[in-house]
Amino acid sequence: MMIKVAIIGTGAISPSHIEGYLRFKDRCEIVALCDIYPEKAQAKLEKYGLDAKVVKDYKELLQDGIDLVSVCTPPYVHAQIAIDFLQAGSNVIIEKPMAASLKECDEINEAVRKSGKVLSVIAQNRFRTPMMKLKSVLDSGLAGKILHAQVDSFWWRGHCYYDLWWRGTWEKEGGGCTLNHAVHHIDALLWMLGRPGEVQAYMSNVAHDNAEIEDLSIAMLRYPDGALGQVTSSVVHHGEEQQLIFQGLNARISAPWSLKASTSKKNGFPEPDLELEAKIQGFYDQLPDLPYEGHTAQIDNVLTAIETGAPVLINGNDGRNTLELIMGIYKSASQGVNVTFPLLPDDPFYTQEGVREHATYFYEKSSHVENFADATITTGSKL
Repeated sequence: MMIKVAIIGTGAISPSHIEGYLRFKDRCEIVALCDIYPEKAQAKLEKYGLDAKVVKDYKELLQDGIDLVSVCTPPYVHAQIAIDFLQAGSNVIIEKPMAASLKECDEINEAVRKSGKVLSVIAQNRFRTPMMKLKSVLDSGLAGKILHAQVDSFWWRGHCYYDLWWRGTWEKEGGGCTLNHAVHHIDALLWMLGRPGEVQAYMSNVAHDNAEIEDLSIAMLRYPDGALGQVTSSVVHHGEEQQLIFQGLNARISAPWSLKASTSKKNGFPEPDLELEAKIQGFYDQLPDLPYEGHTAQIDNVLTAIETGAPVLINGNDGRNTLELIMGIYKSASQGVNVTFPLLPDDPFYTQEGVREHATYFYEKSSHVENFADATITTGSKL
């Protein structure tokens, strides 16, 4: 069967989806592009030589029998678009973050349950060979019980980045670097270590006075078993070095891959555990590289789920769990409180309206541009 694909939103991230689908021309076909600025969709159609129709309103496509939709719009409209297509019988891929609120995540997941369709939330960093191998090493138990996790989600964005009309506001972007950049690494952390029991966080805006939202946050996590973690989210770090480090009882492992193991001298001081290092390295080396990476690999995963009924690696529950931790960080940082999970429907950070009312506003976004002339983007490291 040839899977008919539509892409809703043809901004900066859409080429990652278009190019991913074009890797599988024998399995799927892009039949429609939609954007509130149709000239942007037309430009993508011409750039990639697509035989597809261009529409301004996604609702024009709901009766077209689309098999799979990529939702690449700003986060504040993810939920309505996803729900409308699920109810119309389409499978859906949603760009990160899944939605602008936990309430909307729950509404999307309810639509998935009722429709029986496939939903996957983009977390393309899981589909990187170093991440997949790190996850396998963690699952092997060779590093021992994890005692401490360190996530450095370091990005850099210039002042004008937040001039784009929908960025830099709690209403339309839904948050700053914690939500829209560190989401990748927070998803990976939850995938590898599970949900913490509580979080204490701080956030600031130190370099972008044209945005309401944060450009730097630091979160301290406590896990039910006593392990601790720290997540730094940033768009002010030159070099954009990004890493996940897990300190186990037996060894330290990380992505990018690095390995250290220690054993104790008689006086308690460390010396290298070369035998364990060799064992873990051997395990790591025999793990296969992925045939595809990034968006392409996640699209392959979704196409396979549609074709075979196999589960997707990243579903709506995963997308919700990631947003819940992020909203916990925002609640803690905005209200100066220690936040415990889960966040329930009566929590002020459960809805868009509640977030907009209770979140910290750093600056007023006083002007904006509709589109940038330069549409190229970078995605930091391969993590």
